[in-house]
Formats: sequence, structure tokens, C-alpha cells
Amino acid sequence: MLDGEPIVNRIMLGARLRRLREGTGITREKAGYQIRASDSKISRMELGRVGFKERDVADLLTLYGVVAEADRAPILALARESNRPGWWRGFADVVSPWAEPYLGLEAAAALIRTYHLHLVPDLLQTADYARAVVLQTSSRGSLTDEAVDRAVAMRMARQRLLTRPDPPKLWAVVDEAALRPRIGSTAVLRAQLAHLAELAAAPNIVIQILPAAYGGHVSAAGAFTILRFLEPEVPDVVHLEHLTGAAHLDRPEDVDRYEELMNRIGVDSVTPERTPDHLARLSARLER
Repeated sequence: MLDGEPIVNRIMLGARLRRLREGTGITREKAGYQIRASDSKISRMELGRVGFKERDVADLLTLYGVVAEADRAPILALARESNRPGWWRGFADVVSPWAEPYLGLEAAAALIRTYHLHLVPDLLQTADYARAVVLQTSSRGSLTDEAVDRAVAMRMARQRLLTRPDPPKLWAVVDEAALRPRIGSTAVLRAQLAHLAELAAAPNIVIQILPAAYGGHVSAAGAFTILRFLEPEVPDVVHLEHLTGAAHLDRPEDVDRYEELMNRIGVDSVTPERTPDHLARLSARLER
């Protein structure tokens, strides 16, 4: 069980309920009738796309013939965990509702593979660089100083997953275009480059730089992140963001295409061993 990751817990619980239902030959319509809901509600529950009432889960378990307390208890506990607020709820004032599912998936992932064209990935940003990004990407004057501080604090809190006792592996490929003086001052970018070099030495972090000569042929795909999980019930997910929301792709054929693209980008990028030297050269080119 992934304590505190409600979205992943919902996916796991939904998959278990689906297997139990299918194992007994019960239709979604009959399951829905049992909990005073529609068959489409059962479908959404089994996909982990809605919250769970513990009473509904208990009624479904009874319908599916799961009556022994030893068998019911862990499933009901998972239902309770699926409703626990995620860590980001403490930053609800600066987290968009469409971003919440991704934050839960990211915190539960065992492997995070990400490619960024225009910005350093959020998980690798310094506080000063993050502040510059927030200020530059928000509408002029739309955020108070307090809101900016909160947005930066949320991003720093998000990064703690990389240093927790069981951190995920992060493999980040950053387009060289993102490492040019576009965000913040030269001093902010130089400190950001030094931070990337330091992070690249961590055992669970791999950073590659895609040289400018190669960036053009992948620009049409945009930035993307692939998440992989240890739990067999949770499929790999591709996360794509746009101006007003995000999309999650989990069909195997879609994930495979992005996996192939990520592999090609990695081949064209500076090898991880050469990343610190490449970052040092980029830093040396900055105006002093």
C-alpha cells in the first residue's frame, strides 16, 4: 500500500474490485444496483477515476463473496487510504485541480523519465530559478508576492521525493535550449547549472543534455513525462501538459511510442558521464 498516495491507491483498489467482479461473473449493472449506482459508476470505480465510499466497497465485497474478515480488511483499508488527502492539499491555493492527479502519480512512481524543451524540469529547479519561472509564466501582476512564495515552496516540497528513504529514479533529458539565458538573470541560470551538475552525482538521478543540433527533430512532440510503478495493477502513464490542463495516456500503444521517442532522445543526448562537463561549458559561455 502506498500510504498518502490516494490516486494510486484508487487505481489499485479499482483493479482488485474488477478482478473480483469478473471472477464471479457479475455484471457491472448488477454491481451498480448493489450500491445504488449505475454501471458507468462501477466502470469509473474500477478504473480508479472516482473516490470510494467504504460502505460501497464493503457491499461489493459481500456481493462478490468476500466475507472472511482477513480477506476484507486489507481491501477496506485500501479504500480508506484512497480517500486520504495527498501532500499537495496543503498547497491547494497554488495547485491547479488538473495537476493533482499527476502529483499523486509522480509521488508514487518508481521511475520518472522526462524530457523538457524550454524549462529545467520542476524536480530539478533551484528556488531562485523556480521563482523566475513562476514570475515569467504567470500573467503580469496576477500573483501577489505571497502567492509566488507559496508556488515556490510547493515546488520545493515536491522535490523532497528525490531524497526520501525510498526515492524514485529520475532520468531527465533537458534540451540545451532550456539552459540558455531566457529565465531569470545570468546569476540565477549559472546557479541552476551548478545545481544540475550536483544533482547528476546522486545515485537515483540521471541527467542528460540534448544538444541544440538535435533538438529540432523532437520539438513537435513537446515536453512529456513517463511514469512507471512497482505495482502491477498500475499501468505506465505518459503525462502531457498544455496551457490550461494536462492529459494522461496509459494505452500500451501510446506509452510504447513515447518510450521509443525517449530512447531515441537519450541516444542523441550527451551521455550522463559527460553531463557535468557539458554544463560547465554552458556556464562558462554565460555573460559575466
